[in-house]
Amino acid sequence: MIALAKFIDAKKRLEGISQHTKLAFAPKLSQISQSQVYVKQENLQNTGSFKLRGAFNKISTLTPSQRAKGVIAASAGNHAQGVAYSAKHYGIKAVIVMPEATPLLKVMGVKELGAEAILYGNNYDEAYAYAINYAKENELHFIHPFSDDEVIAGQGTIALEMIEDQNNLTTIVVPVGGGGLISGIASVYKQMLPNTRIIGVVAKGAPGMHHSFYQKSIQSTKDVRTIADGIAVRDVNEKNFHYILESVDEIVMVDDEEIANAILYLLEKQKLVVEGAGASVVAALLHHKFTIKEKESVGLVLSGGNIDVNMLGVIIEKGLVRSHRKMSFSVTLIDKPGSLERLSNLLSNLQANIVKVDFDRVSASLVYGDANISVRLETKGAEHQEQIRKALLLNGYKFTES
Repeated sequence: MIALAKFIDAKKRLEGISQHTKLAFAPKLSQISQSQVYVKQENLQNTGSFKLRGAFNKISTLTPSQRAKGVIAASAGNHAQGVAYSAKHYGIKAVIVMPEATPLLKVMGVKELGAEAILYGNNYDEAYAYAINYAKENELHFIHPFSDDEVIAGQGTIALEMIEDQNNLTTIVVPVGGGGLISGIASVYKQMLPNTRIIGVVAKGAPGMHHSFYQKSIQSTKDVRTIADGIAVRDVNEKNFHYILESVDEIVMVDDEEIANAILYLLEKQKLVVEGAGASVVAALLHHKFTIKEKESVGLVLSGGNIDVNMLGVIIEKGLVRSHRKMSFSVTLIDKPGSLERLSNLLSNLQANIVKVDFDRVSASLVYGDANISVRLETKGAEHQEQIRKALLLNGYKFTES
């Protein structure tokens, strides 16, 4: 593992650049898990992610002549913003290669920091290959997002802060993509508090590190697909794999549905906007992916908050449907005055709030003189929705839910 002195040096370099983010007690998560849960709020870090730490530490260790040539990185977004921020600090050129599906928020964040953004490839690994060739052709210094000891040392400063704030945590849960974050955090904890359990969380749609960890050899995957773009890494990096084998105790998987649930939970219950990668650790806790002893102290690293607003909107909408707070149905009415009013009055008497109504008078399946009405409602739970269904049927409405 990386020597502790390297992390201490990185912490000094980051003074005045990165924030010492809050390690906040999470009462609702604690109650659910019957333990003491704390969340490390790196979603509130400068640039919205922990990645600033590693990027700045690495660039600060380059020689002046190396920096003068400029830097390049491949990233799904957070490392990109960290590199762009650091390059702007030093007044040097930065080029960022990002997968084509990178959320617009992260692309704009890079451009606003003065870096050039190139969109290429379906995932991080394809963007990485392109960036490596581009770096050689243009003599730029490549800043690896996770397979670099100085980058890892920067990420590991999170652990130094957590120990400073709360030195009795018994389990630390960390998102795993390329593995730089957990390599750094685990290295610090195993040297300072070696009995601390370190658990990694991967997305089920990007399972390479999970499979490799338990097979004790690198296992390749054909592709990745997950809403947690920050940990959507296909290939397992050899350096980080060995660091993880050396100091991580367990790796678990969560699927996209569980991640989405965690994003919505954090938004509603903790008042925190957290992207998929950061929410993965909460998903693992909520869905019992690892065991916790009663009254155990658990630290969850919320690695970033740069979630695309369109994705957040979809997650919220689907979450409201799953929790029976919204429902939609279609019904055919006689297309004459009063038909919609009677339906509206019925729903009003049931205290269901209509949020959207669509009309269709021209569908080929309709009898002349009829209209299809699609209604979207705000409701008060599963029992309320069942009351609405029964009332519709009792009043002669034949409907289909969507």
